[in-house]
Amino acid sequence: MGILIKDLETAIRDAFPIIHLEIEDTSSGCGENYSVLIVSPAFEGKTTLARHRLVNEALKKEIAIMHAFSQRALTPAQYEVQKADKQ
Repeated sequence: MGILIKDLETAIRDAFPIIHLEIEDTSSGCGENYSVLIVSPAFEGKTTLARHRLVNEALKKEIAIMHAFSQRALTPAQYEVQKADKQ
């Protein structure tokens, strides 16, 4: 049995101040594979690797239940640039 989206969302929101959050169950609903986009000021001044380590540490219990987990961890400024590029 995998993890529920609401439980993953709660864990992320408890760990970081969130500006924007997208969670996608990429396992067709079984809760084994997730892809997340986390936008938080907590990532300011950190490298991509440092951000991923922060997220992995904060979600250690949840990630252990999953088969696969992919993440994008952006600062608010990076997210705004990404949104502008899509327009």
